[in-house]
Amino acid sequence: MAPMKKTDKKARDIASWAFNVVTSVGIIMVNKALMATYGFSFATTLTGMHFVTTTLMTIVLRALGYIQPSHLPLSELLKFVLFANLSIVGMNVSLMWNSVGFYQIAKLCMIPVSCLLEVIFDKIRYSRDTKLSILVVLVGVAVCTVTDVSINAKGLIAATVAVWSTALQQYYVNLFQRKYSLGSFNLLGHTAPVQAASLLILGPFCDLWLTNKRVDKFDYNFTSVFFIVLSCTIAVGTNLSQFICIGRFTAVTFQVLGHMKTIFVLILGFTLFGREGLNLHVVLGMILAVMGMVWYGNASSKPGGKERRSYSLPIDRSQKHGSDQVNGKA
Repeated sequence: MAPMKKTDKKARDIASWAFNVVTSVGIIMVNKALMATYGFSFATTLTGMHFVTTTLMTIVLRALGYIQPSHLPLSELLKFVLFANLSIVGMNVSLMWNSVGFYQIAKLCMIPVSCLLEVIFDKIRYSRDTKLSILVVLVGVAVCTVTDVSINAKGLIAATVAVWSTALQQYYVNLFQRKYSLGSFNLLGHTAPVQAASLLILGPFCDLWLTNKRVDKFDYNFTSVFFIVLSCTIAVGTNLSQFICIGRFTAVTFQVLGHMKTIFVLILGFTLFGREGLNLHVVLGMILAVMGMVWYGNASSKPGGKERRSYSLPIDRSQKHGSDQVNGKA
């Protein structure tokens, strides 16, 4: 029975990760078409729309009885939403104020920052092979994506806020699911409505500042509205799969494997939008990154590869449903 359970867990892990990759790559492609082709450049407001559709999904599932009542303290909820919204705005501002090269370097910094959070708060110890495998992933992705690198003071501040807020948001996704025994649907049910409301209020002003354009003045037509609706629909899966993956793995593993999506996006971009920029060093970078991800998976799963040092997490005993449960195991 034990081997069967282990096999079953692996199958669930692979399915969860595949779900995240497919939805994440899909939404990137749809948003690229929406923004580049149809000129809908209101990224923060669009993210607010994403959380509206996610909220609607959780309301329907709760009404159908698939989501059981749960509790997340208001202080924890507000802390999470603060970092989550800072992450969204910070990434958009970082992209605006920085070169593409420095923006990509900043994104790569999320892995060491996430590692630092786990070492400090969760007392995680990484083996030498695990650390080296992470380094190989970072080098590979850097070779693929980093081009011109120029740094300015305000861009550096924006990138720092974006990196730390994103790392903290992802850390809290994992922490809250463990600490309060919240399933992925339950945690989304708590956070999505507050994020939707706050981003829909702040989003138009933030987008006006970033683009000098008003979202209410956009020329909405059938095709652009179709892509907005499609983006919001896929976003439900993207938001859910992120919570599932971070809950099943950790924020660091999510970041490391997350670069597989970067590789897929690059390949799809070259396939669908032309092969400009595709050269030998990009291909070598892709190969190096994938090898690093495979190495990380093997190294971190071995005894001592990634382990806690005498640490126990306080659990909210009032919660009776497990980490990935929605009336049973997900």
